[in-house]
Amino acid sequence: MSDDGTRLAYTTDETGFRQYDLHVRDLRNGKDGPEKIARVDSVAWSRDGKVLFYVVEDEQEKRPYQLFRHVVGSSGKDELVYEEKDHAFNLEVDRSRSKDFVFLTSASHTTSEVRFFGASDPNAALVLLQPREPGHEYYADARGGTLYIRTNSGGRNFRLVTAPAWAPRKENWTELVPHRDDVMLDDVEVFRDFVALHEREGGLPQITFLDPATGARRRVRFAEADYDVSPEKNPEYDQKAFRVVYQSPVTPRSWLDVDAGSLAQQVVKRLPVPSYDPSRYEVERIWAPAADGTKVPVAVLHKKGVLRDGKAPLLLYAYGSYGYGIPDGFNSNVFSLVDRGITYAVAHIRGGGELGKKWHDQGRMMNKMNTFTDFISSAEHLIGQGYTSKDRLAIMGGSAGGLLMGAVTNLRPDLFHAVVTYVPFVDVLNTMLDESLPLTVGEFEEWGNPKNPDQYRYMKQYSPYDNVGAKAYPTMLVRSSYNDSQVMYWEPAKYVAKLRSLKTDSNPLLFKINMDPAGHGGASGRYDRLKDVAYDYAFVVRELTTAG
Repeated sequence: MSDDGTRLAYTTDETGFRQYDLHVRDLRNGKDGPEKIARVDSVAWSRDGKVLFYVVEDEQEKRPYQLFRHVVGSSGKDELVYEEKDHAFNLEVDRSRSKDFVFLTSASHTTSEVRFFGASDPNAALVLLQPREPGHEYYADARGGTLYIRTNSGGRNFRLVTAPAWAPRKENWTELVPHRDDVMLDDVEVFRDFVALHEREGGLPQITFLDPATGARRRVRFAEADYDVSPEKNPEYDQKAFRVVYQSPVTPRSWLDVDAGSLAQQVVKRLPVPSYDPSRYEVERIWAPAADGTKVPVAVLHKKGVLRDGKAPLLLYAYGSYGYGIPDGFNSNVFSLVDRGITYAVAHIRGGGELGKKWHDQGRMMNKMNTFTDFISSAEHLIGQGYTSKDRLAIMGGSAGGLLMGAVTNLRPDLFHAVVTYVPFVDVLNTMLDESLPLTVGEFEEWGNPKNPDQYRYMKQYSPYDNVGAKAYPTMLVRSSYNDSQVMYWEPAKYVAKLRSLKTDSNPLLFKINMDPAGHGGASGRYDRLKDVAYDYAFVVRELTTAG
């Protein structure tokens, strides 16, 4: 919304391809202006509300790469302000919470660079904060004339520094929060009277308040042993309380206002869940030993009283890529399974970000095999501890988690009874060799570049499509969407065709592709999405309740 509240900039996607048209609505009369700008990724207003800055995607690569200046209401050609020419980098424009600055961030998976200008002067030249250096990631916000910069210049888990906006280069940085080997500084939000630090320690998210005047830090404490907490939008610069969303596998999504001074927590809303009784369920947080001795956290949810005799069916979910930590939050859907006696578990394997940047580094590029062996070790540990057995174990993952599903079923098809994989990235080599596809070049820093012989050989070890063999596979359900812009539909289609031609078993192999408007995240709409979930769960229930 514009600063004066009279205009709304919004974007729409009508196919599921994640390609958005920009519109501007006059909130005084409810009418849209002449704007309908294609392939817009992010937007920011000038202070006077007369100029809108927007970033567009390349039509073929789907890479956000150009920043334009648009005078609201005009239909002429917009001015190109900046173009990112390196195909590994994406652009994003946003506004500081203080409304004083517009930031333009150019980032790859391992490097970033920030430019900025005053929001009161929409024609001002971009100021480069710090020139990009390979492997240096940094991100900026502002409080008054001071920039707050989250940087990995002192270590992989990031630290917090400040610099004057008029002299932002590295030689003028002053450290506020040092780098810590055991704490990941995930994000920083700056307000008039406090700074909120989003951290991760011991695999769990944390909220810490920093007093910008004294540098004192105080962490918010939460009662449950396993939970997820994340910030809400918090748009007001001078607010006194910090709103977060708190949940756990048994605590429904709850909105809390946390007082930045006293740390007092007030529940302002809790998601109503009809007929739900949390006392019927139990959550465990266990640590599975990986092949190299590393301890992998696993969250386990089941009905109270379930025996650990190896007879309980279990669904194991994981992702393990891009440094993304899977939240141990509340998912009302899974109780459809848990109430039927199926244990639900999430393995926080390497490649994710649950234990900081090192956890990510140990599961990407030439360490990617750790992701798959961690998952196998987690499954073996659950079996060994009596939570389930091979013939009662189903696994699930999507996108990069679909790559995980394909890799582990090639490596250990005997370990799993059933597999659900959706929008799976399974043809790793062919996709990463085609730079005309969306996302490919930027992904070189996650998977590797197969044009490099050593990286090619390493990727070929695990690429699911390339390792399908003449052997028995579990029962499988593979789902995709025709309009998926992240993993093109032909990738799972050819994977399924190769499996059908080579596998030696008679187990069902189902392939379901959504031909209606739907994309990488599945169908749009509240109930269509639930139909997809119900379909997957029906498959899981059928397989696990008839197993053995």
